[in-house]
Amino acid sequence: MLESFIDVRLKLFETQRNDPNAAALSQLSPWIRFGHLSAQRVALQVQRSGKNAGQSVSSFIEELVVRRELTDNFCFYNKKYDSIEGAYEWAQKTLKDHAKDERPYIYTREQLEKAKTHDKLWNAAQYQMLTEGKMHGFIRMYWAKKILEWTSSPEEALSIALYLNDRYSLDGQDPNGFVGCMWSICGIHDQGWAERPVFGKIRYMNYKGCLRKFDVAQFEQKYCPKNI
Repeated sequence: MLESFIDVRLKLFETQRNDPNAAALSQLSPWIRFGHLSAQRVALQVQRSGKNAGQSVSSFIEELVVRRELTDNFCFYNKKYDSIEGAYEWAQKTLKDHAKDERPYIYTREQLEKAKTHDKLWNAAQYQMLTEGKMHGFIRMYWAKKILEWTSSPEEALSIALYLNDRYSLDGQDPNGFVGCMWSICGIHDQGWAERPVFGKIRYMNYKGCLRKFDVAQFEQKYCPKNI
């Protein structure tokens, strides 16, 4: 997998890593998570063998080393790394201020687990995780933020996101997964944005924004069952 990343996908990483339809990611998370491959070896081999990939090398190293160690440190030093109480004070306050806001939809954990929502993109993301044991990083941000928008409280949203990620993702129960959900729902390693219902000052994502980023219909067609 590492060799195929260096030979085929690395050159695309800089420009296409946020496109869920592009084969531009390393796909190494499960192997790193379970200790089959060290991040250090990956970094050294990419630097040594990926010289023709240009800016992609430094961009990948930044995610592999800097962002990964930020998640490790967050979980190591913050005993409430999987709780709303582990978020920054501004994030806790804004989520509390908007906890009673009316939600456009309310789904149970079971409905979300079975991808029974009105949103084909969200359903496709959930089906990708159910069938492949992974979810593209850009899509996971949208996926988790919609759980915040469609459940009765931030606490329930975080609990469901972590449950689904830990149960179905091959790299679940890992600092990257914890912080991915905490970033999306609680603003960890992020800043406050314009205030809006439900989200407060937590960064917002919506379907129209995804349409501007990548071919949503292609992703939906690939992962959504035909009867959805």
